[in-house]
Amino acid sequence: MRSCREMGILSVAVFSESDRTSMHVRYADEAYCIGPSPSNESYLKMGTILNVAIKAKVDAIHPGYGFLSENAEFARKIEEKGILFIGPSPHAISAMGDKLTARQLMEHSGVPVVPGTQKSLSSKDELYSLTQEIGYPVMIKASAGGGGKGMRLVKNKAELESSYNMAKSEALSAFGNDTVYIEKYIESPHHIEFQILADKQGNTIHLFERECSVQRRHQKVVEETPSPHMTPALRKIMGEYAIKAAQSVNYVGAGTIEFLVDNKHNFYFLEMNTRLQVEHPITERITGIDIVKEQINIADGKALSYRQDEVIMHGHSIECRIYAEDPQNNFMPNPGFIKHISEPLGLGVRTDGYVYMGYEIPIHYDPMISKLIIWAKTRDEAIARMKRALYEYKITGVKTSIPFLEKIMDTPDFKNGKYDTHFIQNNAKYLQIEEPCEKECQDIAMFVAYLDFKKKQQTQVQDNVTNKPSPWKEFGKKRNMLRF
Repeated sequence: MRSCREMGILSVAVFSESDRTSMHVRYADEAYCIGPSPSNESYLKMGTILNVAIKAKVDAIHPGYGFLSENAEFARKIEEKGILFIGPSPHAISAMGDKLTARQLMEHSGVPVVPGTQKSLSSKDELYSLTQEIGYPVMIKASAGGGGKGMRLVKNKAELESSYNMAKSEALSAFGNDTVYIEKYIESPHHIEFQILADKQGNTIHLFERECSVQRRHQKVVEETPSPHMTPALRKIMGEYAIKAAQSVNYVGAGTIEFLVDNKHNFYFLEMNTRLQVEHPITERITGIDIVKEQINIADGKALSYRQDEVIMHGHSIECRIYAEDPQNNFMPNPGFIKHISEPLGLGVRTDGYVYMGYEIPIHYDPMISKLIIWAKTRDEAIARMKRALYEYKITGVKTSIPFLEKIMDTPDFKNGKYDTHFIQNNAKYLQIEEPCEKECQDIAMFVAYLDFKKKQQTQVQDNVTNKPSPWKEFGKKRNMLRF
């Protein structure tokens, strides 16, 4: 919406009943309620959303990065209504959204893939046979999956059948499709992704990589760019393969090619996200390119604003995802009312969030409430700036992941850049959240004392206003006294 406002484009928001007071609703030029709080009664109702689009006479729909953002049927229905879909073609979404199809496409295009099956598993006998052929450990993955759903690590034969059943059950529940496949598990991998932009004229570029290896339950927690694991030579070849992967499906728009990279710099295609990524702001920060503006222009038929040799990397950027969850209680979601919020400011600091003082975080959606993005000239300075920004970020009323993120910034493995996707479990003891420290208690006490002082001050002012004689009466008394 900010990008639209800069481009002189009016924005229309849709919202569920529990999101009625959310920030995106307040910011939009128009906003329409599309149903009750549960997502299957609102944000997943394609027909309702399309009816609003027609009613509001919109020219285009941007799907964001959740719910229907990678739904080929939704993209197809939008096009059928004569509305622009700000994203790739339904064909590209279908091809890359199904993990098995994507693996087959990458192999055909010469892009390295993780060793594994080329088709869905049809029986448990086939499961045992293929696993023995590939060798332990293996990953069982949902073909229609994402976000860590329908995924199980299997270390030995004893875990295989139960993990297979759980992966199928979770995949069916999350995606309505229980198709699963297996692939070799890469030990100590780095999760590195390349941002892609492609226009309708056949031009495709990449905007460098993002390191996404700080993960919990296969969900990203901290991202940074450039990756401390990357070398110029590796960046060049992986960028070329990322472009090749996108071109294999005639991709148009913004997308992300995700790779697993081992400690010897061998890399393998993991999947493609056919949408804008949550962590796209760090790429915007080091390149100066507004990815959303590029998405809109591409959908409108315009050519890319940049050639590959014009994309230059400046400095270092880190993003921390702020969740309303309790790190001391197994990261349980912690919805509720925001009593106070004070966002960090200063050079190189950006916050993208939807909450404010008095806002009630609903129970129905992902507990991420904001993204904290920083930029600095060097990685060391970026870490120091992020620590300062996290220190300034104050939220009361709900528990948040801020203390956990502060610990990550101080962990030696993160500070020296020697980490992989096992970072959190390898540093579990170091990352344990202790009771609020003395300094935090002092901050809270000072804030409470300040509020008490302001309240007394306000009461005193009101008393003075009530009891103080009228200045006109006082003047009249003095004038009368002078007469006598």
